[in-house]
Amino acid sequence: MAETTAIPIAPEVTLLRGHVAPTGPLVAAIGRIAAQAPFRQLSTPGGGTMSVAMTNCGPWGWHSDRRGYRYVELDPLTGARWPPMPAPFARLAREAAALGGFPGFEPDACLVNRYVPGAQMGAHRDWDELDKRFPIVSVSIGLPAAFLWYGATRRGRPLVTLVEDGDVVVWGGGARAGFHGVRKLQAGEHPATGALRYNLTFRRAK
Repeated sequence: MAETTAIPIAPEVTLLRGHVAPTGPLVAAIGRIAAQAPFRQLSTPGGGTMSVAMTNCGPWGWHSDRRGYRYVELDPLTGARWPPMPAPFARLAREAAALGGFPGFEPDACLVNRYVPGAQMGAHRDWDELDKRFPIVSVSIGLPAAFLWYGATRRGRPLVTLVEDGDVVVWGGGARAGFHGVRKLQAGEHPATGALRYNLTFRRAK
């Protein structure tokens, strides 16, 4: 791991600038995960299609369709269990959570999001997990993006933070229910990912 600079974004929300370097091994692991559980663009309960493609690894995977948002043990696309969470992923999540002020985090779900230019993530909160005592750990890989932090409500002007390759954002405690999002990804090229951005979001689902 690279030398980390911890930057407060909001109360109990911390940016770990440049925490992961290099990110090439993470990209290679994502490729192995996607070979077993391909990326897909999920439907929302309202019938829309997400612009971000995703897959999962770990015991639980996050899923969305007309029935709602939920965690599932089997990949609906393949019928198989999700790929195991690589040990370096789990270690990264534990270390980052501790640096962010939340020791003892053991993730059982990792959402792998793939952004192409123009893809975005609307304001939302991660609220499908059974136990909200555990933090969220979000790892940025590849092209830079604008991370938006709204806080208790999705209304109003968000705090905007540029997240770059190797940056990690951790939030929990009183900020656990915070609304957040990502602006439309701008076109570019990155040595690790080409024209893409990946995001790993670690959670404790059950």
